[in-house]
Amino acid sequence: MDQQNNTTGGGIMGGMMGGNNNNAAAGQQQKQQDVGDKIFSTLAAKSGHSVNPNTAEKITDGARGMFEKATG
Repeated sequence: MDQQNNTTGGGIMGGMMGGNNNNAAAGQQQKQQDVGDKIFSTLAAKSGHSVNPNTAEKITDGARGMFEKATG
C-alpha cells in the first residue's frame, strides 16, 4: 500500500512532497492584491471607472515607489 501511495503522490508524504501542486500553480497565475491595490480597485469602482487589473497594478506600484522614494 505504501509503495502505491508513493508512486501516485498520495499519502502523508505525497501531499507534503509535491503531490498537491495545484495551489502553487494557481498562486502564480493569480497575483494577490496588497492593501494599495485593494484600495485603488475600490475607489475606481466607486467612482464608476473600469480599470484593467494590470493597469491598476502599474499605477499602485508607481505610487508606492514615489512614496518610498519620498519617505526613504
